[in-house]
Amino acid sequence: MTTEAPPPPTSVAPTARQVWTRTRGVLAALVLLLAAAVAIAVLRSGSQHGRLDPRSADPYGSRAVAALLSDQGVSTRVVTSLDQARAAAGPDTTLLVAVPDLLTDRRQALLHAATSHSGGRTVLVAPDSPSVGTLAPGVTADPVVSFDSTLRPRCSLPEARRAGRADTGGIRYSTTAGDADACYPSDGLPTLLRLPQSGGDTVVLGAPDILYNDRLDEQGNASLALQLLGSRPHLVWYLPSLSDDSGTGGDGTGRARDDGRSDFFDLLPSGWLWGTLQLFIAAGLAAVWRARRLGPLVPEQLPVAIRASETVEGRARLYRKAGARDRAATALRSTTRTRIAPLVGLPPAQAHTPEALLPALSAHLHGDSPALDTLLFGPPPGDDAALVSLADRLDALEREVRRS
Repeated sequence: MTTEAPPPPTSVAPTARQVWTRTRGVLAALVLLLAAAVAIAVLRSGSQHGRLDPRSADPYGSRAVAALLSDQGVSTRVVTSLDQARAAAGPDTTLLVAVPDLLTDRRQALLHAATSHSGGRTVLVAPDSPSVGTLAPGVTADPVVSFDSTLRPRCSLPEARRAGRADTGGIRYSTTAGDADACYPSDGLPTLLRLPQSGGDTVVLGAPDILYNDRLDEQGNASLALQLLGSRPHLVWYLPSLSDDSGTGGDGTGRARDDGRSDFFDLLPSGWLWGTLQLFIAAGLAAVWRARRLGPLVPEQLPVAIRASETVEGRARLYRKAGARDRAATALRSTTRTRIAPLVGLPPAQAHTPEALLPALSAHLHGDSPALDTLLFGPPPGDDAALVSLADRLDALEREVRRS
């Protein structure tokens, strides 16, 4: 059998221009998201810098209240680790936990165990669910926050009655403790609780506004803050941090135990987890909506005649986009067999039968039957280059049959 050398394979790799055209939309979206994230981070870092830090003089810092307490003889010490906070708990100490929700479940339990029998005062600033239930057992946070920022005491707690109106509106709480002082109610639920325990007490504060530098001189904020934090001669200001790796062992040495390790999900607030779950549900519903059935296909006459070459090119592009090399190879081989069968004396009904086509084609070309079997009835090509090579070989075979 004499065969012609197959033509050089056609390049199927996308050009640089095609790659840029396909990816520029995604890249633009990523750049916009990155720019928005940087802008939000810059804005928030400027407005919330030093938040609830007694060393910060920024609007959201708490240096003013620390200075006023110092004038009254109350010392303020800042700690950033759980071990330091637990060691500082005592009858002559007020422990303020700035952001309780940053603590993991185990660290909250360890902190509560250290403060519940210390005889001192623990002030929790705006704890939400579920941290408030661990740090102050019997207390739950209402999911609906207070819309009024300035509230009246409406309780018998001396500190609240002397302070009067204050900016305590924020998270609202409910408790099962019968001896708790419930103050500054909003729609029937208090935003400040005092829970007596073992010679000391725990104060749950629904909003941090009374501790901010720019809000301290409003209403009775300064009076309430000084009374809540100045009842003991020492104030320990605990600023929790996600980078704190101490206190996981429960023995006060800072050594971590296997059962005290926390994973990535323990460091995420519960709101982020629920938000992510909602996003997945929304994405699933959107996928179901987009994949809904549109009904059966309706055939119709084309308004214009389309050239055969355009139809072939369009179908080829669809095959390539779907990666359907097997279907493309099957179409090429089937068409070639249909055209060469009459040339070797076979009816169209036997064009796709290897037992009939291959012997007739071998006798016509005096060629190798196994090679023809692989070419006309072989497996699908493994990549686009092999598919292009198969098309070239089928064209060469058909030309040779026609010449013979």
